[in-house]
Amino acid sequence: MNQRSVGLHGNLRREWVEISGRVQGVGFRAFVVDFASIRPVAGWVRNEPGGTVLMLLEALERDLDAFIEAISLERNGDITQVQRREVQAMDLEKGPSGPLTGFSVKFDRLPGR
Repeated sequence: MNQRSVGLHGNLRREWVEISGRVQGVGFRAFVVDFASIRPVAGWVRNEPGGTVLMLLEALERDLDAFIEAISLERNGDITQVQRREVQAMDLEKGPSGPLTGFSVKFDRLPGR
């Protein structure tokens, strides 16, 4: 599914979302990928060395809000904090300049992150 429509409804927004809590070693990344597959959001998710999970998400703002809220509600007992920030032009890993497609687990880290 993972279809997003842009145009009259608004512009795509790209955000970093870092989630803290019991999110590593519990199938959290697979859960996020499955969750994204039926929603209008694209990007990736990966484990961070400090024990958090980092996501690069792209969707209409209302869809981003709904996606993060749904994850937070579904995994409420596992999540202790959600930090969001818009991707800035100077971010090293912002990805391609065009819209993102699909959603996946990312296993590698680029220099500087």
